[in-house]
Amino acid sequence: MKCGIKVLLITLAIATTGMSAGALAAKAQVVQSQAETPAQTNAPAKTTGSNKAADNDSSRVSINSASAEDIARVMNGVGLKKAQAIVSYREEYGPFKTVDDLKQVPGMGSSLVERNLSHLTL
Repeated sequence: MKCGIKVLLITLAIATTGMSAGALAAKAQVVQSQAETPAQTNAPAKTTGSNKAADNDSSRVSINSASAEDIARVMNGVGLKKAQAIVSYREEYGPFKTVDDLKQVPGMGSSLVERNLSHLTL
């Protein structure tokens, strides 16, 4: 009986040592591949910089003409429900004269509006 427990413990120790060695080898491969990738990714990073400028243009939305879905997609912290409240307010009271007029919409605080100023146009 004691011999069986010893064999089991030895087998378990060997198995966990093998797993640890495998994990270390996998980590070494990840570190090595990260060391190699900066030289390879420098060229694509430059092209994504120009794409980022294009994304900034498409991430702006007009609060006077955009749909609730577009507003919810672009504005940080605004879901579909608040976006629908913006559209409803616009339909009831007319177009917004300034972006700060969004603060009049129920549920839209000044911090939420200020956080999204770079995404909004009239």
